[in-house]
Amino acid sequence: MTQQMQPSAVDGLFNHPKTLPTWLLYDDAGSQIYTRITGLPEYYLTRAEAEIFAQQGERIVERALAGAGEVSIVELGAGSSEKTELFLRAVVRAHGNFVHLACDIERGALELGVARLREAFPQCDVRGFVGTHEAAGAAIAELAGRQLVLFIGSSIGNLSDEQATAMLSALRARLRSDGGLLLGTDLKKQPERLLAAYDDAAGVTAQFTLNILTRLNRELDADFNLEHFRHVACWNAQASDIEIYIESTQAQTVAIGRVNRTVSFTAGERVLVEISAKYDLERVERLLRAAGFERAETFIDSAGDFAVHLARCVPLGEP
Repeated sequence: MTQQMQPSAVDGLFNHPKTLPTWLLYDDAGSQIYTRITGLPEYYLTRAEAEIFAQQGERIVERALAGAGEVSIVELGAGSSEKTELFLRAVVRAHGNFVHLACDIERGALELGVARLREAFPQCDVRGFVGTHEAAGAAIAELAGRQLVLFIGSSIGNLSDEQATAMLSALRARLRSDGGLLLGTDLKKQPERLLAAYDDAAGVTAQFTLNILTRLNRELDADFNLEHFRHVACWNAQASDIEIYIESTQAQTVAIGRVNRTVSFTAGERVLVEISAKYDLERVERLLRAAGFERAETFIDSAGDFAVHLARCVPLGEP
């Protein structure tokens, strides 16, 4: 069961340029396709971050949780929590037990992940929360002990810097002064490698993107013909991000029954569905400072592709 789509989700189709919200990618089918993407040879991100947790997990735990008694670990956008399990094993080795709150809008993957973590860590209190990051705020604030929030997988890259600052600021307001954040970011690299990661040779990423149209057809009674659209990945050097589009291959008009409207496309017209920002340390530090955090240490995989940043809370009211 996924986040219920409201008719307002397609409001961006009637703007210029056209957009659709990124969360539409993650219905049950989309989440399953994304799992396939993470195993593709071109998609290095998941492997690189898993390496960081496998090889540097103890160091991260030592730096993040030193001196803590009770420990509460939160993951935003947890999904199936496969990489997270590597990190949690390091937490168990150092602290024995913990409370873990896994948050996601996609119920199916979350329930599978929570069940696996409960089996892996029977001595720990593993909880699931279905909803947005904002909705999880009250549950995060109530957690006892040292709060450590994981926002990994480079999910922050799906937000503009303004959106990321607002989201992290809201999170900071829910944490006590000794709380912390683990933030995963993809690092800048050659555009050719980036484009391959988001437009793989087997076409799995294209299936992932175009599944949005299947979802609109099913949930909003639309009549998109998937054969008349294609997946496009572009590198925006000025913004330092990959941009993912659905492109109309011909002039056409599509009816969306639930909103009783039609939307017209010209040949080659694109709908922006996702951005994936690529960072350097300066950009990461700027985001963290603006949101009330301070970068304490950065952990990078052996190939230099990906980074996990440990950030500490700046006391509220300090610049």
